[in-house]
Amino acid sequence: QVQLVESGGGLVQAGGSLRLSCAASGRLFSSYAMGWFRQAPGKERAFVSAISRSGRSTVHVDSVKGRFTISRDNRKNTVYLQMNSLKPEDTAVYYCAASEGGSYNSAREPHDYDYWGQGTQVTVSS
Repeated sequence: QVQLVESGGGLVQAGGSLRLSCAASGRLFSSYAMGWFRQAPGKERAFVSAISRSGRSTVHVDSVKGRFTISRDNRKNTVYLQMNSLKPEDTAVYYCAASEGGSYNSAREPHDYDYWGQGTQVTVSS
């Protein structure tokens, strides 16, 4: 089992940047594919980005390509989401998640992930 704790959210103006972190504890961190999801008010939780167990491969939803970067440091048991050129439509609660058996490239639904953090609020003002 793994426990996940997100941090780094906040209020930022459009065009600004934030870096989210997700610290993991428990079982071997490098055995999990990791993902970031977000949930805006009144909407379902939606896939944002995912990264392979080694960290060498990543995938992003089209709406954030070129603006967001997912990375991980397996020595620090942490996954990151660097968010640049933020837009008001990026406003949401952001969650990190860990998948025991899934592939980073195909695990794009919440049910593909086994463990979740509590979420961190990101608000982008126009």
